[in-house]
Amino acid sequence: ANEALPCKMYYLNAPIFRYEKPQAGRLREHHQFGMECFGGKEPTVEAELINALMTLLQQLGLKNLSVHINSIGCPHCRPVYHQRLKEYLGDRIHDMCETCQERFEKNPLRILDCKEDGEKLTDAPSMLENLCDECAGHFEKLKQYLEAAGISYEIDSRIVRGLDYYTKTVFEVMVSRGREGLALCGGGRYDGLVEQLGGPATPAAGFGIGTERIIMELENQGVTLPQPPLCDVYIANLGAEAKQPAYLLCQQLRDLGVRAEEDLCGRSLKAQFKYADKIAARYIVIVGGDELARGTVKARNLSTREEQEIPLDGAAEAIRALAQG
Repeated sequence: ANEALPCKMYYLNAPIFRYEKPQAGRLREHHQFGMECFGGKEPTVEAELINALMTLLQQLGLKNLSVHINSIGCPHCRPVYHQRLKEYLGDRIHDMCETCQERFEKNPLRILDCKEDGEKLTDAPSMLENLCDECAGHFEKLKQYLEAAGISYEIDSRIVRGLDYYTKTVFEVMVSRGREGLALCGGGRYDGLVEQLGGPATPAAGFGIGTERIIMELENQGVTLPQPPLCDVYIANLGAEAKQPAYLLCQQLRDLGVRAEEDLCGRSLKAQFKYADKIAARYIVIVGGDELARGTVKARNLSTREEQEIPLDGAAEAIRALAQG
């Protein structure tokens, strides 16, 4: 495609299936949402993503969040680090778990993330001490951007990725749970992904976050999300002659961006009022009776009980002004 870059995208409710043994807070099947940016090579990309992510989680009401960042280098400096790490592991690898032994040749970086033996490697060489000038500069700029935006962070050299197309920045958002923390989200830069899939060399970064994990943490913190409003204006009708003008008024309001509903069940006026109350309509507009004969409708604020008569001609615009006031 020849679209302008950078290209920013997001996805919602993507089904994900996990084969390996699930850990705490993980499910065999779950759903994920995320954000991605293709074409941006500057560390402002990661800073934007982290900023957007933290804003979202905080607006949901989650607390005790922290940003953890690391750099895993690039194809130029990572092989050198791999060799130094393997030299460090030396004979230690034979005393480590089977998974670590399998990773020793394929991706020794992942050994640092081992849940069983990772704590034994506190004195292991750090990737951050072996970055090339470009990767080191990229990481320093990212830290500066986060600090400028008032986003506190922790440098965590144990955040790694098991796929070669990841480069430079990797990050997680953690929620504290006593002494331990739970990762709510993982993200980073993957400049090698598009090319590995057959496309042109394209810098990219993004994050993914499990919907169920967020829901579980909201429940754990006792956060109740407000229900979105279902209806701004309910259009009630009085009799057969009022149904068509009520229908047209409802459609006109929707065209103006107002959440409007009307009677679809042939209910009595009393039953229509009850339904309007159930769906938490802010206004009810009554079409019919003497008002319709005069070419007007009656609008009632269901909170204050204030009523006013509005000419049917141009009623949609007047009602929208009321609903948005």
